[in-house]
Amino acid sequence: MAANKILLQSLTAAVLVAAITSAQAQSNSGYDPRSWTYDQAKNVLVSPSAPDQMSGEGTLPAWSVIPRQIVNFSEAQPKGSIVINTTERRLYYVLGNGKALRYAVGVGKEGLEWSGRDTISSKKNWPDWRPPAEMRAREASKGRLLPARVEGGPNNPLGARALYIGNTLYRVHGTNQPWTVGQANSSGCIRMTNEDVIDLYDRVKIGTQIIVRH
Repeated sequence: MAANKILLQSLTAAVLVAAITSAQAQSNSGYDPRSWTYDQAKNVLVSPSAPDQMSGEGTLPAWSVIPRQIVNFSEAQPKGSIVINTTERRLYYVLGNGKALRYAVGVGKEGLEWSGRDTISSKKNWPDWRPPAEMRAREASKGRLLPARVEGGPNNPLGARALYIGNTLYRVHGTNQPWTVGQANSSGCIRMTNEDVIDLYDRVKIGTQIIVRH
C-alpha cells in the first residue's frame, strides 16, 4: 500500500510538472488563450499584456448555438455556390431546386466590412494562423500583442477548418470563440462555429463561387 501511495504521488507530480512546462511554453510563444481574459463590454479577448485587462479570470457570456437549417432560396446561383449576407450575418450554401443550407456567421466589424465575388482557392484542415502585419500593428497599438504564427489546434483562432477566398487575406473559418458567431466583430473574415465550418468544408469544392454582400 505504501509503495502504491508513493507511486501515485510521483505520477501526480510528473503530471503537474508537464502541465506547468506546457503552459510556460505557450506563454513564451506570446499566445496562450488560457491566460487571456474576456472583456464582455467590448466582446473581445484581452491578452495578459493589454493595459485594460480585467482583474480575475472573467466569465464568458451566455451563448447558445444558432442552428443551421434548409431554407427557401430563390436567387439564381449555381448549385454549390456560397452566398454571404453580412448585414443578415448568414451564409447560404446553394442546394439547388430553390433551397439553400443557411448557417449563422460572424462578420467584419464596422470599418472592416467588404463585399465581392470570388472563388474558394484552398481548403485547410486545422489551419495555422498567421495574422497579417497590418492586423498585428493595429492590435499592438491597442496594447494587444499577436504572434507571427499560431499552430493549428483547438486554441487556434481559425478553428477546425478554413476556406480561403481567392488571393485575398479573407477566409471562411471556424473559431474558438463561438459566442462571436452572429455578430460583427472580426477583421473581415467570416466566422462559423467549428461544427458548422466542418459541415460546410465537407460540401465545398476548390473553385466554388463565393459572393459576399454588405
